[in-house]
Amino acid sequence: MSIEAEVLLQEAKENIEAAQNYRSELQQRLHGLNQALNQVRGSARQTREALRCHFEALQAQVAVLLSERLSVLLQEVDAIERDSVRPLDDCQKLVEQGVGTANELLGEGDAAIRCFGRMKTSWEALLRRPFTFSWTVSLSVASRPPVLIEELVERAGGVLVRWGKVDDDFTAQDYRLQYRRSTASQYEDAYIGKDSEFLVLHLDPHTDHLFRVCARGEGRTEWSPWSLPQTGYTTLAPHEWHPGSEGYILSSRKNIALRSDSLSPAGVLYSSTPSCFCGQTLTFKILAAGQPDKRDSLGVCVERSSAAGSLQRQRAVCISTKGAVFVNGKEMTNQLPAITIGSAVTFDMEVVSLLPVTNNNINDKGSLKLRVTIGSGSREVVFDWLLDQGLDHLFFGCSFTHPGWKILVF
Repeated sequence: MSIEAEVLLQEAKENIEAAQNYRSELQQRLHGLNQALNQVRGSARQTREALRCHFEALQAQVAVLLSERLSVLLQEVDAIERDSVRPLDDCQKLVEQGVGTANELLGEGDAAIRCFGRMKTSWEALLRRPFTFSWTVSLSVASRPPVLIEELVERAGGVLVRWGKVDDDFTAQDYRLQYRRSTASQYEDAYIGKDSEFLVLHLDPHTDHLFRVCARGEGRTEWSPWSLPQTGYTTLAPHEWHPGSEGYILSSRKNIALRSDSLSPAGVLYSSTPSCFCGQTLTFKILAAGQPDKRDSLGVCVERSSAAGSLQRQRAVCISTKGAVFVNGKEMTNQLPAITIGSAVTFDMEVVSLLPVTNNNINDKGSLKLRVTIGSGSREVVFDWLLDQGLDHLFFGCSFTHPGWKILVF
C-alpha cells in the first residue's frame, strides 16, 4: 500500500474516533438536560401541590371566620327582631281579642234578626240587653328610640358613656344602660337611674364593647326601645394601687385601698405606675371614712418617695381630708369641703405651657406649667402648677394617719 493511502486511512480512523467522542459528549449533555427538565417539572409539581394545600387551608379558615361572624350578626338581628316584635305581638293579641268580641256580638244580633218572627221574646230580651262594646288598646310603638348615645369617652380601664333625649315630648323617669363585648351575645346591665352619663369600669383595654341605652317614661313600667348600639373601647390600663405598702390592704383588682389597723405608722400609698395623663380625669371615691387628720392627703406627684409620710411636699399637689389644698407643700387660701363617706374628689390637668431647655445648662430638662382643677362636692379649685421638668404622666397617691379610710380610684 502506498504511503498516501495509509495517510488517508489514518485520517479516516481519526475522524471516526472524533465523531464517536463527539456523539458520546452530546449524549451525556442530552442526559443532563433530561435530568434538569425532570427536576424543573418535579419542583413545579411539588410547588403547585404545596400552594394548593396552603390556599385550601386558608380558604377553610376564612370560611370558618366568616361563618362565625355571620352567626354573631344573625344572633344580633334575631335579638333586635324579638325586642321590636314583642310590643306588636301584644297589640295584635289585644286587637284580635277585640275583633273576637265584636264577632260574637254580631253573631248574636244576626241570629236574633233571623228568628225575629218566631222568637219575639228573644228579640225583646236582646233589645233589653245593654249593648256596650268598649275596649282599650294601650300601645306604644316608637318610630325611633327616645334616647340615643351621644358620646363615648375612654377612661382608665373603662368608658364614659353619655346619652341624651331626641324626643322633646318624652319625659324620662329612669335610664337603663347595657354593654357587652363585641364577641359576646348577651348584654349586661351597667346602670339604672336618672343620670344621663355613667362610667363603665373593669373593661379590658383594646377590646371593642357595644353600648346601648333605653328609657322609661314618667308613670310607666315598660322600657322604651333600645338605642342603636355604639362601639367603644379604651386604650388606657386601669388605675392600680401599688401592692405591698405597709398599713394598706388592696382589693383583688388593686383599685380599692383600705387603711388597715396597723400599729406601725403608714406612709404614702402610691400608684403602681405613673398612669395619670393630662386631659384625663382622675377620681377618688370615698367608700368608708375614718378619723380625719390635717396630715392626710389625696393627690398626684412627680415621683414616688418612700421617705415622705404625706403628699404635702414638694413636686406634689393634694387635698387633705379636712379640705385644705396643698401645692408643693404649701397650703392654699382656697379650701374645699371636708372629705366624708360618699365624697368624690377629681383631679384634671392640662398643659398650659412648656418652657424650653436653656442653652447654658446641659442638665436642664425644661419646665412645665400645668393647670390643675381639683373638684370636691359642688366646688372646684383651679391653679397653675409649675414643674421643673417636662413630663406627660404622674403618679397618684394617698396617705391617712388613722385607719378606716377606704378609697376607690378610677
